[in-house]
Formats: sequence, C-alpha cells, structure tokens
Amino acid sequence: MGQSGGSIELRNLGKSYGDDPAVVDLNLQVEPGEFFSLIGPSGCGKTTTLRMIAGFEEPTTGEILLDGVDVAAVPAHKRRVNTVFQSYALFPHLSVEDNVGYGLRWQGSIDRAERRRRVGEALELVQLTSYAKRRPHQLSGGQQQRVALARALVLRPSVLLLDEPLGALDAKLRKTLRQELTSLHRDVGVTFVFVTHDQEEALEMSDRLAVMELGRVIQSGAPREVYGAPLTAYVADFLGVANLLAVQCLDGRQDGLRRVRLGDAELLATPAAGDVEADGHVVIRPERVRLVARGPRAVNSVAGTVDKLVYVGATTHVVVRLPQDQVVQALVVNDNDDDDLVPGTPVTVTLPPEALRLLAKTGAGVTPR
Repeated sequence: MGQSGGSIELRNLGKSYGDDPAVVDLNLQVEPGEFFSLIGPSGCGKTTTLRMIAGFEEPTTGEILLDGVDVAAVPAHKRRVNTVFQSYALFPHLSVEDNVGYGLRWQGSIDRAERRRRVGEALELVQLTSYAKRRPHQLSGGQQQRVALARALVLRPSVLLLDEPLGALDAKLRKTLRQELTSLHRDVGVTFVFVTHDQEEALEMSDRLAVMELGRVIQSGAPREVYGAPLTAYVADFLGVANLLAVQCLDGRQDGLRRVRLGDAELLATPAAGDVEADGHVVIRPERVRLVARGPRAVNSVAGTVDKLVYVGATTHVVVRLPQDQVVQALVVNDNDDDDLVPGTPVTVTLPPEALRLLAKTGAGVTPR
C-alpha cells in the first residue's frame, strides 16, 4: 500500500488571523516515508501548520511544497494528503467497510470490484477484517481510531496527517495504539506528520520532531538529539523532565568544555549548540545524575542533601538540595534493597560534563535544526 513520494517542504510559511500571527516564518523539511511530529503546548501553531499542509487553511505567506510542487493555492481535495482527526468523524449509519470505502465511491475510475479489494486490504492492515459489517457504535475507541486510519489510507495518500488522533483515548489504550501506529507506518511507507502535545508520544514514535512555541519552530531533530541536547530552557523543560540550574559562566575552557560555577564548585559543561552565547543556565536530565555517599569530592560534582524521595516502582526519583538552595532530581534504579537514601542524607552529586549542557540565550544566533 506504500506510495512513492511524500516529501514536504515549508518555506517561510506564515498564517495570521487579522493582526494575530498563528504561524511565523516557518521553515521545515520532511523526508519521504518519515514519521515527523510537531509538538508543543496548545496555541503554539502546530495544528494550524497541519491544516495548511492539508489545504484546510490558506497561508498568509510562504510556500508548501509537496514532492517539489507548491500547493499553497491548491484545494484540499486535489492534494495527495489525507487527515485523521482527534474526533474520527465516522458515519454512524454506515458499516465499517462502507466508512472505509466512502472516499473511493467518489473516484469514478475505480470500479466496485477494485473498491472492495482495496477496502479489504485496508481493513486487513489495521486488523479489523472481522469487524467489516459492524457499525461505529459497536466498536471500542481504539477500533474506531483504526477505522479512521483505514479510511485515510485506502485513498493511497503520499502524506498522512494525524491531528492528535490518540487524544480521546485512555492512557493505557493510547500506549498500545502508539505501538500499533508505529508498526503501521513501517508497513505502509507513507509520510506521517503527527501533531501532539504529549512529549512521550513524540519521543517514542518519531523519526524526527519539531518543538514549537508561539508559531515558531524552536528546535528540530531526532528525538534523542533534541531530548539530550536541548538548545533553550523552553525545549529542555517542555520535552521531558529537566534539571535547570543557574550557574556563573567563567572565562577559559578545558578540552573544549566551558567552565562554570555552581555554588562553591567549579564544573565543566558542554557548550550550547553552535557555541552561541549562554544564558547562565545548564540543563541535565535526571537519569544522567549520579549520587554517592558524601566523601572526597569527585570530578564535576557538588555536595548536596537528600530532600525527598518518590518511589515509582522500577525507579525512585530522588530530590537533592544543592548550595544556594537549588535542587536537582536524580533517577535511581530500584535494583536492590539498599535503603541508605533517606531525607537528610548527605550525598555527592556528580554531573557528567557531556550531560551537563549550557543553554543558549534566546535570540543569540540560535536557529532551529
């Protein structure tokens, strides 16, 4: 069922409603067959961007290139693009197979036998063959979502747009369907553009992602890259749990690392991407923080005191209070019965320099990647 093509390029794309900008000078490129996610809080412009790619919104400025052709002025029904919404918009009076085949009925070049064959292929793809005669109200939320996916895929688009399609489902079902959606993408080979505010969904499912704020892309790249090397405090804080610490930037370097001061400790930190001007903050993820019993100070470490512990099954989140009343959270794996860490315990907190990253000052020459 996979189709050739499916590249997307957005050039200086903008959308304003009166004097209110919703998307500002957006530049993005999505490769054919890629699973690309737009992520950010409500109102950041991600859904407006998706609607412009779909043809439901007309851009104020810029170009939308699908397979190299600007379609900014092309009506939605003439684009090889289909959309799956959070509300699946299934026809309640039609069976599952009739819902899936509805769009094919308006393609005069497809006869009844071919339409039946393609509907069957789509239902098999989403594992709903045995539900073909049922009505939408006889299906679970997850099954309805799969019908909506089949209805979009049966038209053989080169690009499938997904606007928070898991948003109406409960947490357990969402997790299951994330895995199904990733497998489905791999099977069909169609370009997926996925909009979500759920950082876990974006990290788990995407080949690449873009973090948006106020209509702009702040940073884009592979999930591991954006999560592990955020450019700004906004990206670090939005995409996962982050320890943001205020530091004093010192002169001089060592092995390409920047010298910073945290309390009375001098540390080494990885420069911000592009080595642009730092904003006086470092970030480190909880899983990269190391805790040991208080002893001789190790390299890149500070003294702290355990403030609080939160047991979450496989791990314990340990909150440690540092000098100058800053706090850092560490993730400790519960792989033994060692209960030495209790509130009030003095510890040495090690912050590996490759994981301790300076953040860029906003506007200091930082460009999304």
